Amino acid sequence: MARGSRRRGRRSRDRHGRGLRGPLYPATLPAARSRAERFDALVIEALEPIEARWRTELTQLDVAVDDVPEVHVGPDDELSWEDGVVDDGNVPLARLVPAGVDRRGLPTRARIVLYRRPLEARAKDGADLADLVHDVLVEQIASYLGLDPDVIDGD
Repeated sequence: MARGSRRRGRRSRDRHGRGLRGPLYPATLPAARSRAERFDALVIEALEPIEARWRTELTQLDVAVDDVPEVHVGPDDELSWEDGVVDDGNVPLARLVPAGVDRRGLPTRARIVLYRRPLEARAKDGADLADLVHDVLVEQIASYLGLDPDVIDGD
């Protein structure tokens, strides 16, 4: 038997005794999702009841998730955030970007951007993160609509 043909037959060998490699969980189970995918699902879950109640008012609003905010350092080495930022201890959690015009002169829709990593860092557990995401969304939507957050979240 030639040396090259023997290698082709033994490609899947377990060289270091660690067993077969592959995913730990099937893709159909929730545990197989990444942190970002779980966070996205959490945002959608928090947004659904609000959107159901305020559907007509929110037709021109997009909701997005970003890992971390952009940091702007002023000439005096002081951090500054743009308008519409919800922060906690000078760390932005979300931002409301009003509708406007982009660089090419095309109109843009209003957008709420939630910052995943700062929100996750402030939550003690999954339930706390769900509450925090809900509260931040309510505050940002209230700001967008020019209403009190209690009106947005009320029954």
